[in-house]
Amino acid sequence: MAADAAEQRAHAGLPLPDGYVFPMRPLPASYLDRVLAARLDGRRVKDPVALSEAALRVVGTPHARNGIPDPAYDHGRGYVPRGAHGRPDPANRCQGNASCIPHCPSHAKYTPFKTQGRWSTSVSLRDRAVVSSVLVDGSGRATGVEYRSYDGTVATARADVVVLAAHAIENARLLLLSRLADRSGQVGRNLMDHPVLLTWGRLPQAVGPYRGPGSTSGFEGFRTGPGRRLRAPFRIEIGNWGWVWAKGSVEGEVAQLIAEEGLFGAELRRAVGDRVGRQFTLQFEMEQGADPTNRVTLHPHARDPLGLPRPLVTYDLAGHVKDGMAAARAVSDQIFALLGADDHTDYAPTAAWPGRFTHDGRTYGYRGAGHAAGTHIMGDSPATSVVDSWQRCWDHPGLYAVGCGSMPSVATANPTLTMAALALRSAERIEADLVARDRPTPLTPSTPGAPA
Repeated sequence: MAADAAEQRAHAGLPLPDGYVFPMRPLPASYLDRVLAARLDGRRVKDPVALSEAALRVVGTPHARNGIPDPAYDHGRGYVPRGAHGRPDPANRCQGNASCIPHCPSHAKYTPFKTQGRWSTSVSLRDRAVVSSVLVDGSGRATGVEYRSYDGTVATARADVVVLAAHAIENARLLLLSRLADRSGQVGRNLMDHPVLLTWGRLPQAVGPYRGPGSTSGFEGFRTGPGRRLRAPFRIEIGNWGWVWAKGSVEGEVAQLIAEEGLFGAELRRAVGDRVGRQFTLQFEMEQGADPTNRVTLHPHARDPLGLPRPLVTYDLAGHVKDGMAAARAVSDQIFALLGADDHTDYAPTAAWPGRFTHDGRTYGYRGAGHAAGTHIMGDSPATSVVDSWQRCWDHPGLYAVGCGSMPSVATANPTLTMAALALRSAERIEADLVARDRPTPLTPSTPGAPA
């Protein structure tokens, strides 16, 4: 984790204790971050829904990727990053390759290789296989799984504990396929994401997009406060990768200059450099509430290559979220005006924006962040939830459904770190239970002279 604890405490509202140190120093702010900070820090914009003002300030975003270790971490013991195969590697740091999605060449962010590199010989991986059913005994206790391989074979793996860790959509699908854990009727329900409103434009001067991680900073002033009651809260992520998420790769810009202006050679290179070099995007990440009508079910007809029902997703935005997007767009308009930026936001063509909608006479388009959550929600009662606080399925001892699907709500920030913390907490519970079960029973010495 790379961040500045003092900055997060003061400007993002994180309740970090005094003296807390992140393992990594914060990642450097991009040039775009610094340009926006110079022009916007301390300026105020109006929230037209909450009818209040918020101060703007560019704040560094905590990153779950390796940067420069902070020697003060862990009471001065520091932190040593691990390389792609789990071995200590101090040079394993973010190098600003701008290819975080789909791959980090320096392995500064998590890859499965880091975990697999630390596996013992008792761990085996079954690839090209899909679990098709969770097995339980007569008492409802999980006893293993049935899985199907792409070569057509069907096999069974027996286990004392079964952990579903296939994320919110596939965890729900597997529970539905197995007809398990649904006493509450909540399996597959309450699907949430981070719907993201994008706005994009060009600044008067070059800001060096397409360098470093996709985002290194944002505006955090719209996440909290009384305005939450009137519209969905949001954070604003400053996009370092130009218009790529909104409009696609820069090839589209090149093709347009060739087709519409007939540019080639040096003139084309200069025009592309000017246009692309001034691009920036604001990404408004909305908080979405749990709605039982947003859900995952089994498709009645469509099957995957293994013959299993595909997941069928029903999803929409509540009026509260749409009101948040309306406020976000109004905030964007004010920020663009303060920057003197040309606004190129346009949610057309319709086919490119499946999330397009009209709200109070204005058209909006949003992307899904892919942060699915809520399909096997956690709670304190089996009548209203699927798993308990340890992510154990209420109805089936030995069966855990871990991940974002257990989260009963999603905030404005990405859920990855919360998901990881929940998974580690469940792993500790599983280990403690297995150790307690297998601990030898102490024998009481018999009374001298008593029958053996």
